[in-house]
Amino acid sequence: MEYVIEMLNIRKEFPGIVANDNITLQVKKGEIHALLGENGAGKSTLMNVLFGLYQPEKGDIKVKGEKVKITDPNVANRLGIGMVHQHFMLVQNFSVTENIILGSEPTKGGKINIQDAAKSISEISEKYGLAVDPHAKIEDISVGMQQRVEILKTLYRGAEILIFDEPTAALTPQEISELIQIMKTLIKEGKSIILITHKLKEIMEVSDRCTVIRKGKGIGTVNVAETNPDELAALMVGREVHFKVDKEEAKPTNEVITIDDLVVHDARNLPSVNGLNLAVKAGEILGIAGVDGNGQTELIEAITGLRKVKAGSIKLNNKEISTMPTRKITESGVGHIPQDRHKHGLVLDFSVGENIVLQTYYQQPYAKSGVLNYKNIYQKSSELIEEYDVRTPSEYTPARALSGGNQQKAIIAREVDRSPDLLIAAQPTRGLDVGAIEFIHSKLVEERDKGKAVLLVSLELDEVMNVSDRIAVIYEGEIVGIVDPKETNEQELGLLMAGGKLEKEGVS
Repeated sequence: MEYVIEMLNIRKEFPGIVANDNITLQVKKGEIHALLGENGAGKSTLMNVLFGLYQPEKGDIKVKGEKVKITDPNVANRLGIGMVHQHFMLVQNFSVTENIILGSEPTKGGKINIQDAAKSISEISEKYGLAVDPHAKIEDISVGMQQRVEILKTLYRGAEILIFDEPTAALTPQEISELIQIMKTLIKEGKSIILITHKLKEIMEVSDRCTVIRKGKGIGTVNVAETNPDELAALMVGREVHFKVDKEEAKPTNEVITIDDLVVHDARNLPSVNGLNLAVKAGEILGIAGVDGNGQTELIEAITGLRKVKAGSIKLNNKEISTMPTRKITESGVGHIPQDRHKHGLVLDFSVGENIVLQTYYQQPYAKSGVLNYKNIYQKSSELIEEYDVRTPSEYTPARALSGGNQQKAIIAREVDRSPDLLIAAQPTRGLDVGAIEFIHSKLVEERDKGKAVLLVSLELDEVMNVSDRIAVIYEGEIVGIVDPKETNEQELGLLMAGGKLEKEGVS
């Protein structure tokens, strides 16, 4: 059997942790090979070994049957291996072309030749159906486009084997379909792909074979055509996973948050929330469904005090909060699981323990007369790390060192533990595996059952339908409809999300 990549008995250790425990991965030419595992199972570590970012303690790597030593990413590039990282490695104020040629600039008479580079980038872009403008600036293009630039970067360097690390984590459903098409085109053109993911639906849709890793060990490789999502989930987590959220009927009471005629402007000073009205009651989970970019972000930032309100009112327990500073809003009883965990959720260079008390560090028992009590801080954080299964060598580890999913669990632990009157959960399960998703959903329902109001904002339609008691659809900064998840379906929601109207009993 001819494999383009063989990683044989790879062992990679970090202080206090074995990330890869003698894992074997064999990839055939022209296949999409999924690498499936929970957060922190060691998937990204294994791929970082293949890409030359880490050196293994043990094991061999073969490319097209030849044994190789990949000492750094340049060696990987020369061997035809390219990697599209989960958190993009792009310079925001450079153009697409400048980003792609960075580090391998074509020169003409000692000068960088941007024209030629842009031309060859356009050709590659066309060949693989990437449709990227080589002259656009990174800061002006969507997340999906930025990802295409990352893909182009690898193709420009001649990659034959592409590693995609959680490629759909930050994409909208439409961008995901487009990415799947791109992957299929790449395979048609003779490339091979390794896909790191824990989204079972995507594996079933695009992969030929799938290798499962659990807690750093290789569990086995299966043919995707011969398996199903339940079996993959059990292999990944080591137990049966329930995809349906277990919850009783909601018993909503008083309105916790009431939003009237809210207007909020975006970064370009254009109205992105436009006369929005909404109320969330105690004891219910209200889900907000919408295509990304319809005002969700600005709405959340307005409620949490991160963005100024232009007009309208936001009342929490009948008290106006739209003019309050962020900390005051937090203290009034608002919890916030932000959609961008790096920008708004964590201080990456602080320890996990310090991040867990970010909302409360200045209060007793964590501080007295402005002096921090680290004993209490780390005692509290180690309790939460255990309860929320945050996989970290210790509470003193910098947050930066955790996998994306474990960073997310630390934020959720911090926000849910305070049990605020209103919990805003924005993309709470982005980048989490099925076992962790099941746990987070049960925590949201638990808060609801304690009589708290939960506002769930997610781009995952099945999450919104599965967890919410009511669903509000947002379109161009307004709530265009509120539906009952038990009486709706993805088609109906999709229609509302695209700005369409529902037809009821012959009345349009």
